[in-house]
Amino acid sequence: MATPPDSPYGDFMLTFETVRPVKHKPVKLEELCKQTKFTRQEIRLMYRGFKQECPEGVVQEDAFKEIYAKFFPHGNSSLYAHHVFKAFDLNSNGQISFRDLLVSLSQLLRGTAYDKLKFAFKLYDVNGDGCITKAELTDIVSSVHELMGRNSHNRHVEDKQTREHVERLFKKLDLNGDGVVTIDEFIQSCMQDEVITESLKVFEGL
Repeated sequence: MATPPDSPYGDFMLTFETVRPVKHKPVKLEELCKQTKFTRQEIRLMYRGFKQECPEGVVQEDAFKEIYAKFFPHGNSSLYAHHVFKAFDLNSNGQISFRDLLVSLSQLLRGTAYDKLKFAFKLYDVNGDGCITKAELTDIVSSVHELMGRNSHNRHVEDKQTREHVERLFKKLDLNGDGVVTIDEFIQSCMQDEVITESLKVFEGL
């Protein structure tokens, strides 16, 4: 699809869909710079690519899943992509705008370790009630296994390994043993884990 005209790329107004697709809300480039940790040039570049791939100004979940599937051709990425989509959908309206994408990427790529863990917590908190249950953790871990490609011949063994992994991880995260993991418990546990804190650095410099 053709790249939009260059006119929006000076000191311009970015336009993206709101809850009602027929209406557009103008957003100043300066506002996006303040809301994120990206430079003006980086935002211009990302906006150009976003509008080329998503001329309607938003990404629907089906299209998001199709994009994810291209990166993980050997597994079933649908469930994990669903969870990621919900985490990026800041307004919970079933679509991702350019601002949603920019704010989420800023948190992941340019945010502090605390910022990245807050995003991870939102991803794991499937129903958005402010805490992670063992069932939610199982859902996410299983979706990761599906994403990477499971061996159907050893499904029983893999299911058992998943349950054992979830039990160990949940016990580590649930600091007070009340059966749920709050965001404070999640962040405290992760910040004390050297493997996790080192893995968060993979995004630095991108």
